[in-house]
Amino acid sequence: MANNPMFNEAAFERAKKQQQTAPSATPSQEEALRAEGFEPHYTVNVFNTMTLQGTINKTFVLLFLCVVGGWIGLTYFSTRIGILGFGALLALVIGIWTSLKPKVAPITAPIYAIIEGILLGGISAIYNAQYPGIVASAIGITFLVFAIMLFVYKTGIIKVTQGFVTAIVSATFAIAILYFGSFILSLLGMNISYLTSSSPLSIGISVVVCIVAALNLMLDFEFINRMTSRGDAPKFMEWYAGFGLLVTIVWLYIEILKLLAKSKRR
Repeated sequence: MANNPMFNEAAFERAKKQQQTAPSATPSQEEALRAEGFEPHYTVNVFNTMTLQGTINKTFVLLFLCVVGGWIGLTYFSTRIGILGFGALLALVIGIWTSLKPKVAPITAPIYAIIEGILLGGISAIYNAQYPGIVASAIGITFLVFAIMLFVYKTGIIKVTQGFVTAIVSATFAIAILYFGSFILSLLGMNISYLTSSSPLSIGISVVVCIVAALNLMLDFEFINRMTSRGDAPKFMEWYAGFGLLVTIVWLYIEILKLLAKSKRR
């Protein structure tokens, strides 16, 4: 249902298959559960399953680690392009590995959060050198948008219907195609100022991308809520879900940073 590449049914099915050593409920626990009205097939991993509160906690831990990594990158690695490039490659490898093997998320997700934070810190330092104060503004706006989208989701102001999902997924794929196509054109030496300049068109594209990135948070919230409600996702998927949500937040922050930079150049 969700568009985030970390969030899909196949990933959660792989996670369930990888949970081979999860402890079963004891007979006394099974009896207590039956007394509460639970069916027997829910008792196998019910004490070692993914919960919404657990996912929230893991997400905040990853955000904290990302911020710490951001401080390190901002302070020590802003001019070391080679190290940042290696970090980007390492983050990509870790992301792919975690996607294919969710069981490693309790280890790889914190590592990814720190590396991603260092990368963001280095990138942010470059922007902040050109436009002092822009990083603080981008961080503040990102967390404000996150809070607003969570409020909108929890209150049901916007319903995550199938039509809504289809529209956001389609828009996100369109953005991916636009970015990939523009990258190829830049390699061929062609002008891609429609993405990089401060023209009304470029700013308009950035605004649309920011809106789509923000709405992707709604898909993430819905998918996490749906998975935690099932009662059969392994506990380590809390780290995996936090990892996937971090991917969307990082994307949103980068897009907001780019948009602010464009607006300051006008």
